[in-house]
Amino acid sequence: MEQSLYNKLGGEEAISKVVDYFYSELVLKDDTVKHFFENTDMEKQRQHQTKFISFALGGPNQYSGQSMAKAHEGMNLQPEHFNAIAQHLHDALAHFGIAEADIDKALSKVASLKDDILYQ
Repeated sequence: MEQSLYNKLGGEEAISKVVDYFYSELVLKDDTVKHFFENTDMEKQRQHQTKFISFALGGPNQYSGQSMAKAHEGMNLQPEHFNAIAQHLHDALAHFGIAEADIDKALSKVASLKDDILYQ
């Protein structure tokens, strides 16, 4: 049986570090997307994102947040916003030495949610 990406990457603790870097060093410094987080409790956001990404990568389902469509309702996210976030996730994973093949697997899981995120 193939090891899940969640375990391969180091579990929730490692994913939490990726998420922290993702927001603090990339997303919140990007004029394309940072305004979406102006009124967001970032500690809560980081916790939700860590649990969500952990589950998306084959870890335990501890995500108890809203559906993707509900969480992005009223934001009217466009492809350029989605692509910026996906690129930041790529860069955050690469920053922590994750292999490109594993990053591609992770991003393909994220891409599968695109229809629930865009134009909501």
